[in-house]
Amino acid sequence: MGVVFTQSVKNTITTYVGFFIGAINVLFLFTNFLSDSYFGLITFILSTANIMMPLMAFGTNNTIIKFYSIFKTRQSQNSFLTLMMFLPLAIIIPAGFVGYVSFDVIGNWLSQKNPIIKDYIWLIYIAAISFAYFEVFYAWSRVQMQSVFGNFMKEVFHRLCITFLLLALYVNYLNAEQLILAIVWVYMLRMVLMAIYAFSLKRPVLKFSNFKSLSNILKYSALIIIAGSVTNIILEIDKFMLGYYIQIENVAYYGVAIYIASVIGVPSSSMDQIVSPLTAKLLNENSPMELKKLYQKSSLTLFIISGFIFLLIILNINELYHFIPEKFSGGLVIVILIGIAKLIDNLLGNNNAILFNSDYYKMGLVFGVLLVGTTIILNVIFIPIYGINGAAYATFIAIVLYNLSKILFVQYAFKMNPFTIETVKVAILIVCCVLLFYFWEFPFNSVINIALKTVTVTVSYGLMVYGLNLSEDISSIINKLIKR
Repeated sequence: MGVVFTQSVKNTITTYVGFFIGAINVLFLFTNFLSDSYFGLITFILSTANIMMPLMAFGTNNTIIKFYSIFKTRQSQNSFLTLMMFLPLAIIIPAGFVGYVSFDVIGNWLSQKNPIIKDYIWLIYIAAISFAYFEVFYAWSRVQMQSVFGNFMKEVFHRLCITFLLLALYVNYLNAEQLILAIVWVYMLRMVLMAIYAFSLKRPVLKFSNFKSLSNILKYSALIIIAGSVTNIILEIDKFMLGYYIQIENVAYYGVAIYIASVIGVPSSSMDQIVSPLTAKLLNENSPMELKKLYQKSSLTLFIISGFIFLLIILNINELYHFIPEKFSGGLVIVILIGIAKLIDNLLGNNNAILFNSDYYKMGLVFGVLLVGTTIILNVIFIPIYGINGAAYATFIAIVLYNLSKILFVQYAFKMNPFTIETVKVAILIVCCVLLFYFWEFPFNSVINIALKTVTVTVSYGLMVYGLNLSEDISSIINKLIKR
């Protein structure tokens, strides 16, 4: 876990810097500088592009992670990476043609409730391509065991650029329409910079030749499109469907609540950047004991860290909503439900990496299709009845069912699960902290209240984790800090 933990810590710090910048954008700048309709429109465009991204990538970002380590010669690696660079075009070009000839049909369908959407549909396609190729080049660098720069580009770069764009909007240098175009251009620039960095680590050599496992690679890429996109679809389809069923400004209100809760998922995504290629390597080398050790350690470490973040958010959420316009403050239920779902995601450790990088990846496709179908059906049922809370209900149920199915299948196929006695102790600790501190309010202003409760929870939670030695990795880091 040395290289894993080191890069994971760096990635987590970088990601939280990005989320801090993003929080300023979402909670303060967007909500005060832009109308609710245009804020909702931007959220709709980016969410829809994220749903399309795995299709546009043709699964190559996952394929690179799974198969790169089996190629030992420079020639075979070059042939493999050449295929990965050009394979997404097999989807991107036909999709662009279909979108061009069917633009009016697609536009009229998507804009039934919100006509403002129609003029910006083409940006969804451009953004989806930018997201797709960014992930391809990011995977290119991750298999070289270098994830920190890519994580910076993924979490910080575009958010910092958007901050400057919003400030430009505030001083009337840009209008709302130009802001939307500029945001998409930022994502395109990010893709280009990621490509330059990836190529500096492993220079591309175009090699169009046959190589072993070609048929397996193509089959995997085609099937992983659905399996690898489940997380994106489950977390983004609700925003897409909100834009279809109800007024576009509700997407903005929902997006703010989702953004707050999504902070809990940062440790998982940060660790995954380095754990995923390492898991693929252990699977390819048939090292079951090391794989189980990684599974349980990653689960415990993520559960402790994300549990702490969950506590800080849930225990301070009422005070936090005092800082944003009142119309955005109706998302308490959303934050709690999605927060718990994100906590469960972290509890799974590297479960996704095990499933999608093993010979059982087809089961990921089965689970993915079932869960996407369930998510869509639940959204269709709940959104018209409960509005934005209905989307949260649907997402929560879908994520819980999806994660439960993955845990059970990995237990069945690999005879291992991520849980230890320490997992139970951490769960009890989190529950006790919620019961102890949620109703404990200080009689000061919101800033002081948040600061006091944060310090109290941090000290209490940290002492318990360290005192009970719940995680060797976390205790080791704390010991190093104490020595310094």
